[in-house]
Amino acid sequence: MFLPKNSQRQLEVRTLVTEEKLTPQTVELTGRVLMDANAGGRVQPTQAGRVEAGPRGLPQLGQAVRKGETLAVVRSSASAIERANQQAQTAELRSQLDQARRRAARLAQLEGTVPQKEIEAAQADVQSLQQRAAAVGGSLVAVERLTAPVDGVIAATNVVAGQVVDAREVLFEIVDPNRLIVEALAFDVGLLSNIGTASATPTPGVSVPLRFMGAGRTQREGAIPLQFRTSGSQSVPLAVNQPVKVLVQTKTMVKGVPVPAAAVVKSPSNQDMVWVHTAAEHFAPRPVRATAVDGSTVSVVNGLKPGERVVTQGAALINQVR
Repeated sequence: MFLPKNSQRQLEVRTLVTEEKLTPQTVELTGRVLMDANAGGRVQPTQAGRVEAGPRGLPQLGQAVRKGETLAVVRSSASAIERANQQAQTAELRSQLDQARRRAARLAQLEGTVPQKEIEAAQADVQSLQQRAAAVGGSLVAVERLTAPVDGVIAATNVVAGQVVDAREVLFEIVDPNRLIVEALAFDVGLLSNIGTASATPTPGVSVPLRFMGAGRTQREGAIPLQFRTSGSQSVPLAVNQPVKVLVQTKTMVKGVPVPAAAVVKSPSNQDMVWVHTAAEHFAPRPVRATAVDGSTVSVVNGLKPGERVVTQGAALINQVR
């Protein structure tokens, strides 16, 4: 293909002289982003009721929260039958409490003529009935404060002010964007002892370094689950439940020519190929066989010689020229 210099400048074509190197053999796995159980949590009420805003109002998506902070308040809402039963029980306890107080007062006046243990028993009955009446009466207007279980940011919110919710319903999800888990499925058990480094690729050209945590010993859908943790203290461009491509670099080394992933394009027959700068203003397509090294680099193991100049930027645009 003949491409004048002016056209190359317009397409922002950049080239690179290739060099043969030893690169780790890479395995591509399908993964999914999960919440770290030690750095994330869910907020659920233990009773049904109506939701009210907390001191700072209901939290919004992306809002930072601290552990123990009140996010919302759930005010218990009982049915008419339950409320009537509680009111009837409260009235009965109050009647029993009045009788116990009168009996304790009469025995106190007869102190010295009746055993002391009867006076103490009557006083104990009064205290017991007071506590029972207070407990039943408080259940009519019980209030539950929903607090954040961990430090993090609000990842999901499923509630508005005044909404009636059931017990165990998930109202908020909190995650730490610096600590996420990526779970991948491996069909080769031998890979477990051959893992070097790994990275996640949520979108082409974006690579997130991962650190291997461990593997399960129970197959799931015929595969072994592998878990990786995002490394570093900075927030990563990942979201919970997001599907990602996990590139696992094994300890086995292979000889190849590393080039940027953007240099490999598809031919009309859907084969991998690169564009080689053969001479001034001349480019030639070269079918290759490449394996991924990480999210931004591939290693060409066949079809490319060291020392050749390969198009690393603008290859997709050159591939569209007819």
